[in-house]
Amino acid sequence: MPEYSFGLYLVLFLVLAAEFVNGWTDAPNAIATVVSTRVLSPRKAVVLATLLNIAGAFIGTAVATTIGKGIVEAKVINLTTIGAAMVSIVTWSTIAWRYGLPTSESHALVSGLTGAGLATAGPSALLWSGWEKVLYGIMFSTFLGFFGGLIIIIAIYWSCKRVSPGKVKRVFGKLQILSAAFMALGHGNNDGQKFIGAFTLALFLGGILPVFAIPVWVIILCSVVMGIGTSVGGYRIIKTMGMKIVHLEPYQGFAAETGAAITIQIASAFGIPLSTTHTISTSIIGAGSAKRLSAVRWGVVREIVMAWVLTFPICGGISYLVCIIFQNLF
Repeated sequence: MPEYSFGLYLVLFLVLAAEFVNGWTDAPNAIATVVSTRVLSPRKAVVLATLLNIAGAFIGTAVATTIGKGIVEAKVINLTTIGAAMVSIVTWSTIAWRYGLPTSESHALVSGLTGAGLATAGPSALLWSGWEKVLYGIMFSTFLGFFGGLIIIIAIYWSCKRVSPGKVKRVFGKLQILSAAFMALGHGNNDGQKFIGAFTLALFLGGILPVFAIPVWVIILCSVVMGIGTSVGGYRIIKTMGMKIVHLEPYQGFAAETGAAITIQIASAFGIPLSTTHTISTSIIGAGSAKRLSAVRWGVVREIVMAWVLTFPICGGISYLVCIIFQNLF
C-alpha cells in the first residue's frame, strides 16, 4: 500500500465529489428543454438523464484519456495537484449553482488542473496536445452547437410547413424524448468521462495502477456517482437553460437537443473534451433565434457567457492557491 494512502483516499474522494457536482450542475442541461416544453415531468426527465448518463460513460474512453494524459504531464505532478483541482471545481460550481448559472465542468476541470499543475511544477507541467483539443472543443461547442440547432430547426420548418400545428406538437413531443435521451447519452460519453480520467490519473500517481489504463470498475463507480448527483438536484439549472433563455416548443427542443447531441458525439469520437453546457446553450440559441433574434433573452445569455469566461481564471486561481496551501500542509 502506498505510504501516502490517506492522501490518495482523500484525493479520490474529492474526484468523486467533483463528479457528483458534475451530475448535479452539468448533467441537468441534457434534460432542460424536455422539461421546459412539458414533454416530461422533472422527475421522469431526471430518471431518464440518470440512466442515460451512466450508459453514456461506457461508450468509450477517448475523452478520459485526453484528460488523464493530455492536459498535465503526469511525471511532474502529484496527488496534491489533482486534489487542488477538484477543490476548485466543487467550490466554483457550487457558487454558480446557487445563482442558477450553468457552468462548464469541462472548463473547470481543465483550468483547475492547469492552475494546480503550474503551482506544482511550473509551465513544464502543461501539455499542448490536450489544450489543443480543448480549443477545438470550444469551437465545436460554439459554432457546431449553434448551427446544428439552427439547421435542424430550419429543416423542420421547411418539412412541416403544410402540417397542422397540433400535429407538429404531438409528433415532436414524442420525438423530443428520443432527442433528450440522445443528449443525456452524449453528456455521459463526454462529460462523464472527464472525471473518470482524473480518477484514473490519481490511481496512477498513487501507485495503485502501474500504467495509465482505465479499469471498468472506475467507469462504473464514477458514472453511478454522476447519476446520483443528477437525481439529487438540478432544477435551478433546468430553469435557467430551458425556461429563461428562450421559450421553446417541442419541435424547437428537439432541434436544440439533436444538434447539441450530434456535436458532442463527434467531439467524443475524437477525444475532444468540450462543454456540454456550452453546446446545448448555443444550440438552444440557434433553434430559438431561427424565427427572430428578439425571441432570445440576451440578458440571460450574457450572464451565462460571463460564467463561462470567469470559469477559467477563477478555477485556475483557486486551484493554484489551494495547491500551494496543500503543499505547505502535507
